Formats: sequence, structure tokens, C-alpha cells
Amino acid sequence: MDNQVQSFAVINLRRRPEVVETEGFVAGFMPGTDSPYLNYATPLPGAEPTGRDVASLIGVFRERGLLPRLEFAPQAAPAVEPALRAAGFGTEAVHEYLVCTPGALVLPPVADSPRVETPATDEEFAQLDAALAEAFGGLFGSSQEGADRLRNTERGGGAVRFVREPGAGVLGGASCSAPAEGTAELSGVGTRPAFRGRGVAAAVTAAVAEAMFGRGAGSVWLEYSGEGSRRVYERAGFRPQGTRLYLSLQPAPEQAGLL
Repeated sequence: MDNQVQSFAVINLRRRPEVVETEGFVAGFMPGTDSPYLNYATPLPGAEPTGRDVASLIGVFRERGLLPRLEFAPQAAPAVEPALRAAGFGTEAVHEYLVCTPGALVLPPVADSPRVETPATDEEFAQLDAALAEAFGGLFGSSQEGADRLRNTERGGGAVRFVREPGAGVLGGASCSAPAEGTAELSGVGTRPAFRGRGVAAAVTAAVAEAMFGRGAGSVWLEYSGEGSRRVYERAGFRPQGTRLYLSLQPAPEQAGLL
């Protein structure tokens, strides 16, 4: 599964508005934002980069004033992590990823589950973007660009779903990228803090996965942020399969303003 997830990561980055490919790596960028979560690179499966290759990749980020950063499944390219660490990259995080297949998906009982919808209007995409921004505690702000990304995900063969409540607006939602290499990444599952515990995350997770299986994906994978969310995903049929590594090259103090 590591190779499949890593191959997906490469193809998914190649969908970005700006893509740069160097020896062994693909970097994807989102013009208009310097967010490290939207501007990063990933190695090709099996890549064996040299020090020169890593230096070239770092230059791609530096010339754009961005933090050199990578996300990848290390077992799919074992030579990459040592090469990056030799260049000074440090660990941001190590995340376990979970995978669900069509036969393993468990849909919540209809009677106990909130109604899930697909956003269609500008207002719905904007409200969902704002709800997710609140759900993630200000990690990113709501914006027109965020709403546009959600719309483009839905239009581009992925799936975006949300739950709303009359008088309360959008409570939460989730999105999933378009499939590649037989799999798809489910991300951005979030519920506004005041409405947690109502089954919103479980409902949108199952609905998005079901939609992707209906479009031919053989699996859907995701990363989780805590044991509470892991339990939600496991109840929906997701199971541990591997890890993803996040590495970045922090500037030296005297260079911090030169990124």
C-alpha cells in the first residue's frame, strides 16, 4: 500500500496549478499562498537522490520564498529520508494512515446519522470553508481561495460533502481528492467545536468514501489527528496500513527573513 499511496501523492501534486519536477522529486505549488501545507514536494517511488538532487529541490523552494518541505510514505522510497536528513531536514510529524476498501466500508445507521449534502452554490462552498477553518482551530483562515479549492475538488472528480442544521449553518464536512493509482485521499474532515459528538464526522467520512467507491476507487486512505478521530474512522471501516513522514528544512536564525 505504501507504493500505491506514494504514487498517488506524486500524481496528486502534479494536479497543482504550478508543478516543478527535479531529479527524483515532484513539487506542487498553490500561487497566492505561502502555506506550507499547500506548497510542498514528494519523492518518486524508489527515488535515490544525491546531495546535488536535494540541493536542487531546496533551490526550487528558496527561489519562491517558501519553506522546503516534503510529505511522503518513507517505505516507498527508503533512500530519501537519509538524503534529506543529511541536508538538514528535520521531522515535523509522523502520521499513521488508515485505509478503507469497498467491502470494509460501514455506513452509519440512517436513523442515527445527520443528513449529508453536496455543496452546489457559492454560499455553500464558502460556509463549508469557514466551518472547516473553525474546526481546525485557525490553522488556516477561511477565504475565497479555500472555497474555490473545495469547488474544484468536487468538479475535478473528487467528492465534497457537508452537514448543516437550520439556524446553525454548516456544522462540518469533508473532502476527497479525485482517484489516482486506484486510490484516493480523504482529507479535511472537520466539525465545528460546538457541534461535535453528533455524528457529523462519521456521516461525511462514510458518504465521501462511498462516493469515491462508486467512481471506481479501489481504496480510500486518510491520516488522523488523534485517538478520538481514529475511532470514528475505524468504525467506518478504515484500518492502519502504514506511515507518512513530514520533513522540512527550517532556516538558520540569521536566514529566517530570507525564505
